Amino acid sequence: MPNILSVAIHPPPYKISQDKALSFAREIFKAHFADIERLLRVFHNGHISSRYFSVPLDWFREKHTFREKNNLYIRLATDFGRQAIRQCLYESEFLMQPLPLEKIEAIFFISSSGLSTPSIEARIMNHLPFKIHTKRIPIWGLGCAGGAAGLARAYEYCLAYPQANVLVLSIELCSLTFQPNDGSKSNLVGTSIFADGVACTLVCGDKSDANALANLPTRPSIIDVQTSLMPHSEDVMGWDVQDDGLYVIFSKSIPRIVHRWVSTEVNRFLNSHGLRTDHLQHLIAHPGGKKVLDAYEESLQFPKEMTAHSRSILREYGNMSSATVYYVLHRLMQKKIEKGDIGLVTALGPGFSSELLLLKWI
Repeated sequence: MPNILSVAIHPPPYKISQDKALSFAREIFKAHFADIERLLRVFHNGHISSRYFSVPLDWFREKHTFREKNNLYIRLATDFGRQAIRQCLYESEFLMQPLPLEKIEAIFFISSSGLSTPSIEARIMNHLPFKIHTKRIPIWGLGCAGGAAGLARAYEYCLAYPQANVLVLSIELCSLTFQPNDGSKSNLVGTSIFADGVACTLVCGDKSDANALANLPTRPSIIDVQTSLMPHSEDVMGWDVQDDGLYVIFSKSIPRIVHRWVSTEVNRFLNSHGLRTDHLQHLIAHPGGKKVLDAYEESLQFPKEMTAHSRSILREYGNMSSATVYYVLHRLMQKKIEKGDIGLVTALGPGFSSELLLLKWI
């Protein structure tokens, strides 16, 4: 089975406390809401203490065109992505020695927070010595589910080509999509939770020579994946594309959907392998928000310790869309994991959709 050998995270440079973000939101949104103080409670109810942005807070006080914001996305994503790839392959705590870029057969690039054609991985390849024949698979529009989906597609690629080494690069600069004139509650909630994040993961086929570079006594192997789409649910989350940029769609019904629909999909997936939720030792859940993690615990009877890593990442970094699940996986891989342990990767995104991966530590 394909193996996850290395995960690198690359937080953007500007760390903002949630208290400071709340004060900024009060300044920006007070003209839109008569009950602003009541609504601002969402900043603390989400249990986030800090987030990372790619630009300083003062940048958001000025008006920026869609073109200006997107050009900044392209420039920063290219720079941050290049650094994350190097961390994953050259400076990784998970590899005994660097894996040369020439050994990478394909790059899956995941993002939903900016537009670029040619896509970002092509721009990065002009700065790093990849082979010119490296396959490029950009995936756009999966939102928070994109990180898990990228791993799933890399797994399928490595099943087809078991000697392959594949990178999955996620770059989400959600802050650059901020709309100061959007007086919707979705925008206020999004302002309270979303952040910027960059991560890179190395997935290798089971016949790849790179497996010999593994620096940990155990590593996660991907056993199976499942993708699910809820029909006619386009209004649950996503973007409303308008003249001046991307406007967030963020439904309050998401925790209810976790209870009603996602729990059914999780149980169906596990049952297909003769497993139940109580057979899992690890949960790598994308922390879409505190209420989403609460819903996972309640609907699937997970104990609190199963969501501990997801909650700590949410608290320290916020919701970085597709990149967030890699931050949770990175945190878990830094711990001592027993051989034979079973884990589940889960993330939700626009569609409305669910992505699941079953892992076993080997």
